[in-house]
Amino acid sequence: MNQKSNDAFKTISEVSALLDVPPHVLRFWETKFSALRPLKRSGGRRYYRPDDVAMLQRIRTLLYKDGFTIKGAQKLVRGKAALGDTTPSALASDAGLDQALIILRDVQTRLLAMRRRIDA
Repeated sequence: MNQKSNDAFKTISEVSALLDVPPHVLRFWETKFSALRPLKRSGGRRYYRPDDVAMLQRIRTLLYKDGFTIKGAQKLVRGKAALGDTTPSALASDAGLDQALIILRDVQTRLLAMRRRIDA
């Protein structure tokens, strides 16, 4: 099989194989992450730029490895995209902090619920 350069555009099947994610999942992520916009040629064929592939790798890591929900991953990606920085390292820089904040908010909600039950 002929290897493409890392700078070459990739088809959805190539990206699917690279990330070990079915093509329908990649198409679904496109609907959920507005910063992700592969080129679409005639017939709707998608071509992913290197930046798109890097973002998909980060999304996959956030969802499958770091345990984020779609909504949590969207917040991370959206926050970095608003700043104009969608590189994987930028998307990863606050991932641990954001995950800790999500956990702390969950603990706070549970503690408040327990307090309400005790006070009742």
